[in-house]
Amino acid sequence: MTAEIIPIPRAGLHEQVAGRLRQMLVENRITPGAKLNERELSEVLKVSRTPLREAIKMLAAEGLVELLPNRGAIAVELDEADVLNTFEVMAGLEGQSGELAAQRITAAELNEIRALHFEMLAAYTRRDLPGYYRFNSAIHSAINAAAKNPVLAATYRQVNARLQALRFRSNQNEEKWQAAVQEHEQMIEALTARDGAAMRAVLTAHLCNKRDVVVQQLRAASAAGAEPSKA
Repeated sequence: MTAEIIPIPRAGLHEQVAGRLRQMLVENRITPGAKLNERELSEVLKVSRTPLREAIKMLAAEGLVELLPNRGAIAVELDEADVLNTFEVMAGLEGQSGELAAQRITAAELNEIRALHFEMLAAYTRRDLPGYYRFNSAIHSAINAAAKNPVLAATYRQVNARLQALRFRSNQNEEKWQAAVQEHEQMIEALTARDGAAMRAVLTAHLCNKRDVVVQQLRAASAAGAEPSKA
């Protein structure tokens, strides 16, 4: 487990450490089910154990890691039922966010989302998956913010935290990745037209397509793990 990490300033240290750990979890540098080794992470992130432990507690509150008695912190691993249930809720939240955003978005917010969209397309052209995902995530967050509903925003962040790593890996299939980019084009069109129904429809479909890819990946991994080893 390696990462190109620069030393972190003291101000807001545990929040910044949490951000770095979150990125490592999302990008699968810490795999689902793996134990978070405090000694190794302290060396990689160049911080002491105290802010690291505070950061781990933050991620546990987000549902990204699980704190187990006498075992430490484990990266959360969702089974198929967890994935289906969580995506079901997330699709509803995304659809609601999109519909409200189309009704309430300001010109400045729309311009910012368009700018993020162009940055995302550039990352896609380079096949820069981490960069693509960061802009993709920023777009979804900006759409949620444009809905201007703080209760919806808080619920969205809590549920979405559980799915970030799975949403990242769902773009590792080239055909599905291309389809996701096309769906983002449709989102921009619906937002520009202030078409709430279209925005709800494309975001709901977008999440359902992500769910299907993730479930296929989980089933493929399970089948591969169940195959007997060959002599």
